[in-house]
Amino acid sequence: MSVALLWVVSPCEVSNGTGFLESVREGNRLFDSSRHRNLVCNERLKRGGGKQTDNGRKFSVRSAIVATPSGERTMTSEQMVYDVVLRQAALVKRQLRSTDELEVKPDIPIPGNLGLLSEAYDRCGEVCAEYAKTFNLGTMLMTPERRRAIWAIYVWCRRTDELVDGPNASYITPAALDRWENRLEDVFNGRPFDMLDAALSDTVSNFPVDIQPFRDMIEGMRMDLRKSRYKNFDELYLYCYYVAGTVGLMSVPIMGIAPESKATTESVYNAALALGIANQLTNILRDVGEDARRGRVYLPQDELAQAGLSDEDIFAGRVTDKWRLFMKKQIHRARKFFDDAEKGVTELSAASRFPVWASLVLYRKILDEIEANDYNNFTRRAYVSKSKKLIALPIAYAKSLVPPTRTVSLLS
Repeated sequence: MSVALLWVVSPCEVSNGTGFLESVREGNRLFDSSRHRNLVCNERLKRGGGKQTDNGRKFSVRSAIVATPSGERTMTSEQMVYDVVLRQAALVKRQLRSTDELEVKPDIPIPGNLGLLSEAYDRCGEVCAEYAKTFNLGTMLMTPERRRAIWAIYVWCRRTDELVDGPNASYITPAALDRWENRLEDVFNGRPFDMLDAALSDTVSNFPVDIQPFRDMIEGMRMDLRKSRYKNFDELYLYCYYVAGTVGLMSVPIMGIAPESKATTESVYNAALALGIANQLTNILRDVGEDARRGRVYLPQDELAQAGLSDEDIFAGRVTDKWRLFMKKQIHRARKFFDDAEKGVTELSAASRFPVWASLVLYRKILDEIEANDYNNFTRRAYVSKSKKLIALPIAYAKSLVPPTRTVSLLS
């Protein structure tokens, strides 16, 4: 299941071809000759090696699970994820108090290293331009520091997704994901393995980005290796957070919150999370047939049963009245998450709003296309045509010009 690269990719621009892997290998080759050099600024945020802590304990989404004596879980996935939202928002607040603004400080020149670091960011930009054309266009309105940082995050998310959804996915094991997570720890501690890692390592040293959402995305990849069914929406929500909502939490510190915004930091993060969930739910509804051919069903099993449907109906690809009614309810849910996301996009810094609005508007239109296909997402892939994109993008740009609300947000 492809990750919905929240705020950093537009529909129909994700490909699992070998071109991306080749571009990564070329970047690594260029980096290998100078890996002994330190490409990353040593002035880092005091985050304890990138780990969020609470009374000295490393935080994890899974640590929020509370078990009863009978072993039952007493906290919903949404509550568990909200804990991560609060911690990331708190990290940004501490940064705001220390700088009195969200803008990052200028890069610290390091003799002999600055050129290599610039080359690393340029390579990330090339990957973004090749695989996320619409979004990359939107980033041109951002400040250079923010633009480069978003490129670095995009590339890391794409590389992570390729591990389980790319051409070499059949060779990926849990141990390989463990090694990838160890490598992530090195990145946050200023020890990049290759050129693309170096750009991310520099990014997390300059912005208040927490490591937990990155770890959680890797956890989502682990779920794809061991799980192909979801009992209810609570389980599916957690999966959507892992593989897509996390990207919103990674991105908000880079995008920045408008200085004039009166919204709470938590409400902006909730909106980012909602957009990630909405995008991934849209991916799931678009790719029902494709996933079924791989033996996967990313739909709540209990809701399928309530609708009088089963996995067999999905594998058979039958578009019945029961299926149409079921899909209408699923689309309605996804749209509600898009509605929640809209409330926070306006609160972002002015230069960062357009790529986010573009992602939201275009992804939401995929739901319209599913309806236009009479809910046949078994054999017909819903996509937004180029002509519809050309119509939608000016609308997204107009929305990006709307200033933040002047009243205190009640979203949190």
